[in-house]
Order: sequence, then C-alpha cells, then structure tokens
Amino acid sequence: MEENNNVNVMPRIGEKAPEFVAETTQGQINFPKDYKGSWAILFSHPADFTPVCTSEFMTFANMEDKFAEANCKLVGLSVDGLTSHIAWLRTIQEKIEFNGMKNIEVKFPLIEDISMDVSSKYGMIMPGESNTKAVRAVFFVDPKGIIRAIIYYPLSLGRNFDELYRALIAMQTADEFGVATPADWNPGDDVIISPAGTCGAAKERMEDKDIDCKDWFFCTKKMPKDKVLKAVLKK
Repeated sequence: MEENNNVNVMPRIGEKAPEFVAETTQGQINFPKDYKGSWAILFSHPADFTPVCTSEFMTFANMEDKFAEANCKLVGLSVDGLTSHIAWLRTIQEKIEFNGMKNIEVKFPLIEDISMDVSSKYGMIMPGESNTKAVRAVFFVDPKGIIRAIIYYPLSLGRNFDELYRALIAMQTADEFGVATPADWNPGDDVIISPAGTCGAAKERMEDKDIDCKDWFFCTKKMPKDKVLKAVLKK
C-alpha cells in the first residue's frame, strides 16, 4: 500500500496549539501568540453561505461578549476566501433572522484558509466526511497556548453553544480551585475532590464535615455559584 505522506496528525489535548499566521476578516493574526494571556476558541465551519454555519455564526456573535467576560476570544475558520467571508458576514447582518436574533454583526476574526494549511494542521479536513470542507471542529486553547479540549461535529450537526460556554467555565473552575467537575456540572453545583493518595488522607477526608464522601474515592464539596463566577469572570 502506498504511504500517504500528506496526512496530518490531529493535535492532542495537553499539547501546544500549532502555530500559524493567517489573514482574517479582522486583519492578520498570529495564533496562538496574539492570544497569550487569554483563552481562545478556534472553530471551523464547512463553508460560507450555508444555513447551519449561518446559524452558528449568529449564535457565537450574539454570545461574544459573554465569552469575553470569561477571558475567552473567538476565532473562526473555513476554506473559503476573504471576499466570500466578507460578503457572507454582511448578508448575515443585513438579511438573516434566526432564533430571535437579527442585525447580528460578526466582529471576531474569520480565517481565510483556501490552501487548507491551517485546517490540515488542526485535523479539520476528514476525507470520510469531505475532502474539500472542514468539519465543525472546536479547539479550546488556554492562556499558555495549550490545547485543553477538543470537540468535533459532522457537517450536518450544529453545535450546542451553551455546552461550549459550560465547558470553558468548568475548565477555568478546575484550574482555579484544583477540583474536577461531575457530569452535567454548572456553576453552583457541587465539585469533585480528587481521590486521596494515602490511607491516612482517605480517612481524614471521610471525617471532614466540609466534604461529602460517598466512599473514599467519591467525595464532593460545595462550590457557591458566586464564588465560581467571581473567580473566572472579568470585572
């Protein structure tokens, strides 16, 4: 079998985000260098002037301030060119109404990736889905330029933006307080304490009145919503 030397390995959680310089609808960016000190969500979409992508861009643009309060910037990408990007974003603002949103201006950068260089670096082109369009990839990059989470969706499935925001806040909470977050966690819910590393620590934890232990390995504690939001949101 002939070896394919053009295959790009998808970046992994815990690795440095691949670097690139690209032209966007907001000028040239150097990623992730330009975003040092803040979180960034780099996301791809299949094509301009498509309905699912339009609904997603309107939703992200509508939530941009909310993400900014959580010290997170948005960066979009598709394999279309700048002229197409600009025309599409103008059409969104001038003509499209969706889910109660209208006159939506997309202010975050949308990357031109006609060469597919960036989308290839990030494993966004999946031949089983399409050779010419990027799937709906989402990369969460932390203030140090490290990839912290990756979510992929097929072309037909629009993303859940409340979940993207929830995941961001959960990761920030874990970093800030040294805890983990359980299934379906939202700010104000109990958080999980990492399992004890020694028998003595396990015994002490079981006797701690501020910690609720169902067993030595499954312990939770209260984490008030205002405490979480005060720690992770910009004032």
